[in-house]
Amino acid sequence: MEPALELKAVTKTFGEMRAVDTLHLVVPRGAMYGVIGPSGAGKTTAIRMIMSILFPDSGALSVLGRSSALDAKDRIGYLPEERGVYRKMRVGAFLSYIGQLKGVSAEDASVRASRLLARLGLAETERKKLEDLSKGMLQRVQFVGAIINQPDLLILDEPFGGLDPLSVRLLRDLIAEEHRRGATILFSTHIMAHAEEMCQHVVMIHKGRKVLDEPMVGLRRQYDTRTIRLEPLDPRADLSPLRTLAGVEHVNVVDEGCEIRIGAGTDPADAIRSVAAIVAPARIELARVRLEDVFIRLVTEGDGAQESESVLRANLQGLEQVS
Repeated sequence: MEPALELKAVTKTFGEMRAVDTLHLVVPRGAMYGVIGPSGAGKTTAIRMIMSILFPDSGALSVLGRSSALDAKDRIGYLPEERGVYRKMRVGAFLSYIGQLKGVSAEDASVRASRLLARLGLAETERKKLEDLSKGMLQRVQFVGAIINQPDLLILDEPFGGLDPLSVRLLRDLIAEEHRRGATILFSTHIMAHAEEMCQHVVMIHKGRKVLDEPMVGLRRQYDTRTIRLEPLDPRADLSPLRTLAGVEHVNVVDEGCEIRIGAGTDPADAIRSVAAIVAPARIELARVRLEDVFIRLVTEGDGAQESESVLRANLQGLEQVS
């Protein structure tokens, strides 16, 4: 079966800046892919080329087996990073219009719009003008517009930016439903925790170049943290005996307890039992790999990398706080 998306050595420059540099990417049908990296990495430029909003300087791409997204537009749902609506229209009429542009009948578009608006807590907005809605409400309405045609391919560019936690959860639930329905989903984000929670596969982009293209399962094996996180039942518990345990290389005290680094060859299950026998845990777990740490390791260890780890981490954390 043909992949849902395929990019072959796609490159895009703006003046002297190479926004996307020889990008190769294959997204199988039915997959959930996250494209991650800091703002300015080239994620949006790549998506705009996939959507035929921009055209590559070199390379080739296919979208749902076609050489251009324009030839498959009725089968694609797209939420751009730069939002835009017809502000004088009423919400219901706008969504019906968007649905009809995608080949959905007026009746079906109206029914789907009402159902999806209700799911997103916007049932009472159907008769309101778009200009009267808050920014977060507008974003949820546009998300409905992206999925109203039940697309085969759903592309979401920073879908959670600026949303409150409840709205993020509602959108995540609907994205998961679209995936279960069979849609291929590609979404970009600089908030790496979202990709960790939702994606089967992640692609990292830095300065226009792909630095990682791996399934999450493989990443967890490849970047084993070998770290146990402990939150003591007694916040005043003495943690110093943990440093003497066999296989423990380092104990780092943090706000809620400590992080215990174990050496290669030490069985994590045995180490967890030994730790729990010394300090009664309120919570104890083997830390999972964080995409932020993987990204920073790849970039700082890469040839010619100029950023220090502290600068990269500060930039990523700053971006998440802004969102």
